[in-house]
Amino acid sequence: MAKKGQRFQTYTNEFKQDAVMKYVNGSKSYKALAEELGIRNCTQLKVWVKKWKNGDSFDTRSGSGTSPLKGRPRTNFKTIEEERDYLKLQVDYLKKQYQNLEMEGKSHKE
Repeated sequence: MAKKGQRFQTYTNEFKQDAVMKYVNGSKSYKALAEELGIRNCTQLKVWVKKWKNGDSFDTRSGSGTSPLKGRPRTNFKTIEEERDYLKLQVDYLKKQYQNLEMEGKSHKE
């Protein structure tokens, strides 16, 4: 898991292509080649080789292409009252769900 303030190494597509070709055409292991090229972890090289063999682009990332730090879109309200009513409905819904959970817990104990 990434740590706060951690900086990630980025590699150009040319570097990735060159590394994959050196692995495919050479006789070195993932680990030896990764150390030689200064790749932090040999698993990264394995991923590149797998993508190359599948014909995928090196730059494909899962997700919608937006920032991974961006959550769901915020709900915008026209008035404070509208926001208050929305929040009240959320609280009521959660209270109802909590009661249902309590009832299920009691029925399972008996």
